[in-house]
Amino acid sequence: MTFGEFVGFIAACMALSAMSIDIMLPALPLLYADFKLADPNQAQAVITAFFIGIGFSQLFYGPLADRFGRKPILVVGLILFIFAGILTMIADSFATLLAARVLQGIGAGAPRVMATSMVRDCYAGARMAKVMSLAIMIFMVVPVLAPSLGQLVLMVAPGWNWVFGMLVAAGIALLAWAIRRLSETLPPERRMPLTPRSIYCAYRQTLTTRRFVGYMMAVSLVFGAHIGFIFSSQQIFVDVFNAGRAFPLLFAAIALTTGLAAFVNSKLVRRVGMRRLSVTGLKAIVVINLFHLGIMLAGHETLLVFMLLQGASVFTFGLLAANLNALAMEPMGHIAGTASSMAGFVSTIGGTLIGQAIGFMFNGTVIPLIGAYVVLALVSLVIAHHTEKPANNV
Repeated sequence: MTFGEFVGFIAACMALSAMSIDIMLPALPLLYADFKLADPNQAQAVITAFFIGIGFSQLFYGPLADRFGRKPILVVGLILFIFAGILTMIADSFATLLAARVLQGIGAGAPRVMATSMVRDCYAGARMAKVMSLAIMIFMVVPVLAPSLGQLVLMVAPGWNWVFGMLVAAGIALLAWAIRRLSETLPPERRMPLTPRSIYCAYRQTLTTRRFVGYMMAVSLVFGAHIGFIFSSQQIFVDVFNAGRAFPLLFAAIALTTGLAAFVNSKLVRRVGMRRLSVTGLKAIVVINLFHLGIMLAGHETLLVFMLLQGASVFTFGLLAANLNALAMEPMGHIAGTASSMAGFVSTIGGTLIGQAIGFMFNGTVIPLIGAYVVLALVSLVIAHHTEKPANNV
């Protein structure tokens, strides 16, 4: 692959999981009605189930990729993703649907881990952060368009099954691209043995590397706030602001700021440094959301205010994501697959649990979401300050 195609492929690997989440948002009311759920919040379980699958699967994809290479593990994961997607389309009960979504998440874990691993195989430091930023910039087209695509599917074929059919088509397209164009990025001489002891030693090393653990925890907490927004977004726009069918467009407008942030980050990261950008971004999230809380408590919250301030928070998250992940992965090049697995597991499972808690706290206002942003960003900021000396500019 050329550099541009490689960045695009990494973006597609990252985007598959985002598409699997965001395309479902317009269909949540249909799931609630078709399966006769007791509470509209229960429909969010299709997102939680997917996150559980993708989170736990990353623990074993990393060691397997460090032993057998990136491409074969990616291909197997995509095949599983496609098979599970077919099961979701024909699910006749909510429990069956959730089980299929867990399996689909397990399949999606492969491209999630392989994306970070392949970038780390080829790049390091600020160059790695730049590549990740460019990939995120392209990848963010998917969360921007996915809810609108889901809404369009429901308009053409009014059934949630066909929304899952779009995921099957996306999985097939990415599988064909990988088989035809992807070259292995991990040479045989850099592969690790696959024994219980080697796996234990690799995971032990990830969990005893202060810098890796610190930045992994920081990004997981901020990711949890972002997931809380995704979980709550449909209810916020429809129930709080009466946006109705405009929800996909409003969600897309906010999601687009992450792609803009990734572009800005790709221009700044080598000049300013990953750590400085990360610390500044965490401080900005705290200030933005404290201001937002003040406006709400004063009774001046409107849809326009929410769009502007939530867009600012999501933009800042876009600056943080690539940099915090790159800071965590920087010292782990020799076990990039295992480190990517651990980082993915902690951020996905931790972020999902936090996001689910925020979603369940929805009370007809946006106060639980904005309050969570403040608390989680503050804790992340404390962790980032203590991970390494502030004077160390990366």
